[in-house]
Amino acid sequence: MTAAADPQAMPVRQGRVWRKLRARPAALFGTGLVTLFVLMAVLAPVLPIPGPAETSWTAVREPPSAQHWLGTDHNGRDLLSRMIWGAQASLLAGVVSVGIAVCVGVPLGVLAGWRGGWTDAAISRLTEALLAVPFLILAIAFAAFLGPSLTNAMIAIGIAATPIFIRLARGQTLAVRTEDYVESARACGVREGAILRRYILPNIAPPIIVQATLTIAMAIIAEASLSFLGLGQQPPDPSWGGMLDSARGYMEQAPWMAVWPGAGIFLVVLGFNLMGDGLRDALDPRET
Repeated sequence: MTAAADPQAMPVRQGRVWRKLRARPAALFGTGLVTLFVLMAVLAPVLPIPGPAETSWTAVREPPSAQHWLGTDHNGRDLLSRMIWGAQASLLAGVVSVGIAVCVGVPLGVLAGWRGGWTDAAISRLTEALLAVPFLILAIAFAAFLGPSLTNAMIAIGIAATPIFIRLARGQTLAVRTEDYVESARACGVREGAILRRYILPNIAPPIIVQATLTIAMAIIAEASLSFLGLGQQPPDPSWGGMLDSARGYMEQAPWMAVWPGAGIFLVVLGFNLMGDGLRDALDPRET
């Protein structure tokens, strides 16, 4: 039985993972960035800022100032407020869409790897067909089919990301199912469901967690792209991608309209990527 399958070894394992994670400054920096944006999104309703849709026709395209820290857009709306509220849409899209992909993809991948035979063949062929289409193109196609809205964008991104987790869960299940402790459990008559719950899922969880963290960054970029194309969050609700779309016509007169949402997307994606890389190293049992 491995450490992942032994409940008594879990605290020891978690402590070792945390020590390894703390030893990586880049991972801590990424975690700090993600935490900052999460706090912004969660605290948006209680922060002393104007509403994201409040307009002021006397403050159109104003540069950053003491009154408007990040400036205003072409409708006189405060960009700081829209950036903070836009973080909600981006993070929600990233987390929900990846949650959909994990909830659908992991069970299918485990089923394919565990059962094998025609079940594995059917799931694998479907996965390969979806993986043949670039992730963003597939998300755009599903979003266009479902219709423009943040909810439909999250569903589209989740469906597009599902093959990633099917393939990962299948490969990890194929590796774990041949381990001695799994074979021993089967020989002792342990039920299939109990084997999957006690031995397979705990041992394939670390790479899935890492992949989920990295895929959130992909999903945030995808949501921004869909909003930029008019297939995601709909105006006047704020979205970083939608803010970039609005800024296209004012790059010379008001460049700050594009700088801030672009910087927000860059920083939050950087944070998730650094955090994912740190988790990958920390959860790798071969790393000391």
